[in-house]
Amino acid sequence: MTDSTFDAFRKAEALLAQRRPLDALRELKQVLAEAGEAPSVQLLAGRAYLGSAQLNRAEEAFRKVLDLDPSDHYARFALGKTLQRQNRLTEAIAQLRMAVAMNPSPEYQEALGEVRARLAVEGG
Repeated sequence: MTDSTFDAFRKAEALLAQRRPLDALRELKQVLAEAGEAPSVQLLAGRAYLGSAQLNRAEEAFRKVLDLDPSDHYARFALGKTLQRQNRLTEAIAQLRMAVAMNPSPEYQEALGEVRARLAVEGG
């Protein structure tokens, strides 16, 4: 990554932290063009896509991360949340279970509980 690409990546991170996913995606265009295969870039793009409700693109980005690193528990968690928002609960629960198994953080456990509860209510 060149210095300008790295700076754009950092700026996109900051914009996402400010809950400005569309601005983050604009900043990420250059980064995706130059370093789009890097897991960190795909993860950040996925988070920005998820934050801007571009769920198919978010899913694609998180799956790319997992293709490169199947042990990335955050990518599994984020993919699970993305699938949940698409109402693909059975797929979501599988990803969230793996995320919890890899890293039993309260955030991951809560997300898994939400999907389990929705499946129980919906009879799934």
